[in-house]
Amino acid sequence: MTPAQAVTKAAEASARITSLRYRITGSVPDRGRLTVEASMNTKPLDMSMELTTAGQRAQGPMKVRFVGKALYLGGSALGGSTPVGKKWGLSESALTQVRGRSWLRAEPAAWGRGVVDNNTYGVLPHQIEGSPVVQSTILTGSRNPKKIGTKTVDGTPTTHYRGTVTPEGMRASRDAVTGKAARERQIDSLDHFYGLRLDKNLTMDLWIDGDGRAKQFRMRGATYEMPYTADGEPLAPVVGDPIDLTVTFLDINEPVSVRTPLAGDTADLAALVDAQAD
Repeated sequence: MTPAQAVTKAAEASARITSLRYRITGSVPDRGRLTVEASMNTKPLDMSMELTTAGQRAQGPMKVRFVGKALYLGGSALGGSTPVGKKWGLSESALTQVRGRSWLRAEPAAWGRGVVDNNTYGVLPHQIEGSPVVQSTILTGSRNPKKIGTKTVDGTPTTHYRGTVTPEGMRASRDAVTGKAARERQIDSLDHFYGLRLDKNLTMDLWIDGDGRAKQFRMRGATYEMPYTADGEPLAPVVGDPIDLTVTFLDINEPVSVRTPLAGDTADLAALVDAQAD
């Protein structure tokens, strides 16, 4: 099997993933170093995550859940200095209404979909708004993936592949496939590739296990930022900090339960914003 065939086979296997427990480590623009422990289902698409960034390490992880069309935030998320607090102008005094409750709810919310369809209320970095199941297939857009060697990842023997992915390569990969399922997979991969906000190209490493499935992948590249004027008008993109993320699949197709927090243990984000405006 050639490297390109191995990468394609792993992408096809991703379509059969129904649930996943995974870990993310690395760095992204604006947030710096981060670690993530998460679990998800693909149908319905829901997710539970504990996200720790360098700036919030002392306060502990931010707890994030996407269930149905709602986002739930707990842990260190319940503070005015967190991304959601800054985005919505929530002060510590406004968040006193949350005291005694474990979760803040916001809706409608969406995670793990296409670039336009995601709505995480500024809580998650753009680079981890996408489903890792889809992101693992991006290497199919490389025109010349290479076999690097072998490595044991989380106790699993794997074969290591690497390639450079360009926008042109992703589009060519999309246009070259036949069959509805394969084409939809490539369209999703291209959308997630753009969601990384890469300034140029992406260097991607993929570790594939003995069953031909992705076990781990690493994405590296320069990114761009979209600045805006004080009136909200977009300015020309500028080069941002690099992305360097490693995603490890820990358990595949094992039962995952993402529970909706109790209504009595949640506070509504919209109500907090309205109350502060008054």
